[in-house]
Amino acid sequence: MHKPVLIGSEIYRVSSFGGAHPLSIARVSSVMDMVRALDLSDTDQFQSAPRAKPALLQQFHDVAYIKALQRIERDQYATEQDQEKFNIGTLSNPIFPHMFKRPATSVGCSLLGADCVAAGVKAYALGGGLHHGMAGFANGFCFLNDLVFAIRRLQALGLGRVAYVDLDAHHPDGVEAAFPDKENLLIISTHEENRWPFLGSLKDNKPLKNLNIPLPAGCQDSEFNLVLDDLILPVLTRFAPEVIVVQGGADALLYDPLSRLALSNNALWRALRALLECSDRVLLTGGGGYNPWTVARLWTGFWAILNDHPIPKQLTPRARGILGSLSWNRKRNLPSYLFDTLYDPPTEGPIRPEIKDLIQRLKSLHAI
Repeated sequence: MHKPVLIGSEIYRVSSFGGAHPLSIARVSSVMDMVRALDLSDTDQFQSAPRAKPALLQQFHDVAYIKALQRIERDQYATEQDQEKFNIGTLSNPIFPHMFKRPATSVGCSLLGADCVAAGVKAYALGGGLHHGMAGFANGFCFLNDLVFAIRRLQALGLGRVAYVDLDAHHPDGVEAAFPDKENLLIISTHEENRWPFLGSLKDNKPLKNLNIPLPAGCQDSEFNLVLDDLILPVLTRFAPEVIVVQGGADALLYDPLSRLALSNNALWRALRALLECSDRVLLTGGGGYNPWTVARLWTGFWAILNDHPIPKQLTPRARGILGSLSWNRKRNLPSYLFDTLYDPPTEGPIRPEIKDLIQRLKSLHAI
């Protein structure tokens, strides 16, 4: 058995969206550091992500957009026309150093992951997960869309039946837009209802193609586990994927500032374990997540699971130091467990009627 591959890059340590932007926090670099501090990886399991070249990026993204992104990175200036046409220079998609190089590395990260998975090696593309990126413009903090490239690469390498499972709190509008009628592709998304980009409602479901699960605010572990068991796994099993791409966003967790969902990391760890039972070939990527402690702890646990290692119950002094060194320009008074352990307390409770109704309606729509 080949050991899983962890794919990252130092570009995420030296680049930031800056200011008060939600992506001003450390994410990929802190996970890489935590993995080392907890001795969860052999040295030969890490690979550095290459940067995708413009010619490759233009296989999906518009030529004019890629040229504009490079120019704006170089000049650190966007015209009014750039803002209007390409959605660059806005609060969500700001101008910053590495604004082309960083997402181009994310594309390289997920493409390398796809190559590994096609060769029979599970891969965690830490820098991937830019699921909002559109062909011709930036969207939702995403200047490019690495997931589109990964899905295309997997199918080009002979893995025809691809299931894409998105655990982010926000709907993957860029992925859905890129594959409106793609054969042998199943897109599954759990996301908060009535949350930007305000897509993925019940009417956006297509049997055998799109399973959109709009979760009500406050969705907790017990409710999410039921959704996983009664909806996601039956639909996935029926589809029988040759490979699964998992977008492992962390923003559905309690204490994330950009969602009102209330999951603990236990629920998402359980989801990944279940997905790993559905296919021998799995590509896991990063995604959303805007609280540096919830992201670092969730994604470190994901890597342990991918290796079939137990998630450490105790943190080493070095790991505690990494969590203690993280900074955030948002609210304080966070619970101590965010700094002391990888494990969140489970957020269990009764199943609300709206969750039961959602499950029944989707089971009917998808004939399960």
